[in-house]
Amino acid sequence: MSLADKVLAVNNDLPIRTDEPVHSGKVRCVYWLTEADSRRLIAENNYDVAPDAPLAIMVISDRISAFECIWRGEGGMNGIPGKGAALNAISNQWFKLFREQGLADSHILDVPHPLVWIVQKARPVMIEAICRQYITGSMWRSYAKGERDFCGIKIAEGLERDQKLPELLITPSTKGILTGIPGVPEVDDVNVSRSDIENNYQSFKFNSLQDIDVYEKLLGEGFDVISNELAKLDQIFVDTKFEFGYVTDRAGNEKLIYMDEVGTPDSSRIWDGPSYRDGKVVENSKEGFRQLLLSHFPDPDILLDKNRMDERRALAADNDLPESVMMAVSETYVSMAEKITGQPLVISDNPKAEIIEILKDRYGLID
Repeated sequence: MSLADKVLAVNNDLPIRTDEPVHSGKVRCVYWLTEADSRRLIAENNYDVAPDAPLAIMVISDRISAFECIWRGEGGMNGIPGKGAALNAISNQWFKLFREQGLADSHILDVPHPLVWIVQKARPVMIEAICRQYITGSMWRSYAKGERDFCGIKIAEGLERDQKLPELLITPSTKGILTGIPGVPEVDDVNVSRSDIENNYQSFKFNSLQDIDVYEKLLGEGFDVISNELAKLDQIFVDTKFEFGYVTDRAGNEKLIYMDEVGTPDSSRIWDGPSYRDGKVVENSKEGFRQLLLSHFPDPDILLDKNRMDERRALAADNDLPESVMMAVSETYVSMAEKITGQPLVISDNPKAEIIEILKDRYGLID
């Protein structure tokens, strides 16, 4: 069996019973279940959700996106072996620790297969919050140009690249295009300050002003849980993205939960501790793949200049990356998952067939 066979590259063509179109994201696809199937699964599995809560099957692929493009490898390898299973396993571990330590629940109700989650529909808060413990990446580039105000927070002078910040910095940005908020441009992913959020909390889909405090508390505590666990592995948690939403439990209580994925090599920067102490940054996250792409192509500006998107898409479509590159990324993801969970990562030989069999036999979701 070839490596390409082990990769789940297309995840929007599963024969799952649904009344709605499949929502296809860069990496995950969402299949909204029929009302009858949602109610049946809630009853059969005793999920702690409202009896009429809409449920979905979320299937992660092994595709890899960077610089807003999907990248492929030689030999028909249209993704990274083990990447999807690694991301899910890492998120599952952090969500489990959050729950055990009394922080908050997540949208995940069940894990039928390493590439599959059963999730409940949440009402998302329209913020992507980046927590930063070190100054690097886009923040360093802005700082080097003289910027000292980040999302309404003043940053000290004299910081050096990749230095640890005096305290955890929370830099929220808009999730999607929000309209009618004074001083906030109507574009996706624009930085906002805490006062922007407080003055317009309903536009950001918070239920109350008090929930902004809850959200900030969950950000800081969630970051610390992951950072402390990674420190035990001598890995540095540099920065990460969090997303939140509201759900209703069986008793009718509405609560703020963690959503999407958390603390993964896709949504975070993770550095190797020993290398950092030796004065060198070694990325154990997707940032390493981005750097690799920048050094792989003769004109890296195509990947950085948003005005050259057509050229960038053509670059991704016309260039199959060497197998060695794809496998190096696979090694990063798989080894991080195994370190974090303490378990060997199981990579399916035929993921699509496995998923169909489980969803049909155990959950009755395929005719």
